[in-house]
Amino acid sequence: MLDFRTETFLTVCQTMNFTVAARKLNITQPAVSQHIHFLEEQYKTTLFIYQNKQLHITRSGETLRKHLMTMKNDEKAIMEELKSNYSGIEKLSIGVTMTIGEYAIVDKLANFLIRHPEINIHLNYGNTSQLLNLLDKGQISMAIVEGNYPKENYSHKKYSTEDYIGVCAASHNFIIDCPHTINDLVCERLLLREEGSGTRNILEQSLIARGLQISDFIHYTEVENMHTIIGLLKKDCGISFLYKIAVENELKAGILKEIPLDDFKMQHNFDIIWEKHSIYTDKYLSICEEFI
Repeated sequence: MLDFRTETFLTVCQTMNFTVAARKLNITQPAVSQHIHFLEEQYKTTLFIYQNKQLHITRSGETLRKHLMTMKNDEKAIMEELKSNYSGIEKLSIGVTMTIGEYAIVDKLANFLIRHPEINIHLNYGNTSQLLNLLDKGQISMAIVEGNYPKENYSHKKYSTEDYIGVCAASHNFIIDCPHTINDLVCERLLLREEGSGTRNILEQSLIARGLQISDFIHYTEVENMHTIIGLLKKDCGISFLYKIAVENELKAGILKEIPLDDFKMQHNFDIIWEKHSIYTDKYLSICEEFI
């Protein structure tokens, strides 16, 4: 088990305030200071510094935080593993983004469940940002994400490579006839996911590379559900940029069409990720091999 002083440290990391941390832990502020001082002496480093009266974590402090969080989350997993020794049933929590969960995992998940009747799976849906948060808190063991994320903070393995395309209704009439570049589309209504979505993040980074941003589109509509975006595309309510896998059936049926652009040809990986340096890395790698 982790030392109670490490719990104090992690709480200070969360609150970045000794007094607030003390209140959350139901201890005194001097006790918090003593715990942090003990850890600094033990690890022979400075964990926090004050700058302009604001508490900041040091580089050493951030390194320690990452390792302690992994240890804390591994401890939760150990407790679950010990419980499974009695029941014979193992629990596995996996996070997936909306696009992956709805369009890219069903067949592989079904095969996994058939091969492993001894495993109960909890599938958590969220955007990439939300899943990273759940993973950091130990509320899920693994996640399959899209978009950009800090790869240096996680162990990861490629799940698949997907085309990322511009899409509209097959009958859509563009305001600028025969658009060839993204700039030709800024007068169209853009349908896009919410902030934190991997699908949106890919678009934002692509626009930045071309000197554009979301606000350059005269009209845009944010939607937190991929099915709704696709439904709006079918109703010819605008254009969107998303993973081709999400609209393959509609493209084949001629309901939607890809927008061919000279300056926008993109592929991006879906990745399986888990906490770096976890003691369960070999287990997670084994699971990855069955999903890939």
